[in-house]
Amino acid sequence: MRRVATYGLLWDADRVLLVRDGTEGEFPGAWRLPGGAVGHAEHPERAVVREVADQTGLAVAVARLLTVVADVATFPEEPVALHTDRLLFEVTTRDGASPEGAPPESGGPEGARPGSGDGASGLVDEVCWFSLAEVAQVPLTPFTAEALGLPVTPLPSGTRRSRGLFPPPHPDRRLRFGAYGLVTDPAGRILLTQIANGYPGAGLWHLPGGGTDHGEQPATGLLRELVEEGGQVGRVVELLGVNNLHNPAALGPEGRPLDWHGVRVIYRVLVDVPTEAVVTESAGGSTARAGWFTRAEAVDLPLSDIAAVAIGQSG
Repeated sequence: MRRVATYGLLWDADRVLLVRDGTEGEFPGAWRLPGGAVGHAEHPERAVVREVADQTGLAVAVARLLTVVADVATFPEEPVALHTDRLLFEVTTRDGASPEGAPPESGGPEGARPGSGDGASGLVDEVCWFSLAEVAQVPLTPFTAEALGLPVTPLPSGTRRSRGLFPPPHPDRRLRFGAYGLVTDPAGRILLTQIANGYPGAGLWHLPGGGTDHGEQPATGLLRELVEEGGQVGRVVELLGVNNLHNPAALGPEGRPLDWHGVRVIYRVLVDVPTEAVVTESAGGSTARAGWFTRAEAVDLPLSDIAAVAIGQSG
């Protein structure tokens, strides 16, 4: 199974805001960055604002996307492996000012406390500000430790729980997480791929990339797709942002409508030694052809939505 989750990194001078999972949380008793699963059709930026408000009572705004990583967890009580794509956003308080609050030992800052939803349900039972020195003394979830640049210390066996992580699958809903690249060469040309017949958006020119495999890191999946769709070896140089796609009337493989939700992260990729663009994936794939274009040439092509946005922002 797969899910997409978002988290907010909020600083007050040299203190970071963390929440502690309650009895119904994923890691009971462990501290983590506020956040949680993205809802169906929900933009990840909206999801992190909602989750931070629910778990801390604070209204925040997204500043930028910091990193995207994936991990896979197994549970002895569940016969599945859960792949989670985690997006970490830097967030600020709505008015742009640092939130005022009491020191961590007093139980949390004024205005920062478990929200009415998550606090009452047992998902979060405490909210506190910590200095990095203080953070190092409390149990942290692996993602939180890594995000804060601290050693990842295994939590005690049995700490992680699976209840609530596996909602019954909806027969007419699909979630797809993908990684795409604004791919350029030293001359400034842009690599684009044309969507093949039989696929949504057929004939449009698109950013190289696609859905990531189970257990695959987003940047790794993008570089794999770059070889398959364009015959190029590149390197990721920057994370640009995240794009959200909701198509409630997409057609599935059997021609049956599906409520489709796509979360697509976009990277800047440099191909240091460009070669002729060729499609190397097997016949019948989603890519008809690939090509290098100047920016002036690219903007005159029929572009997919994500390609138009990325190229427009690059100018």
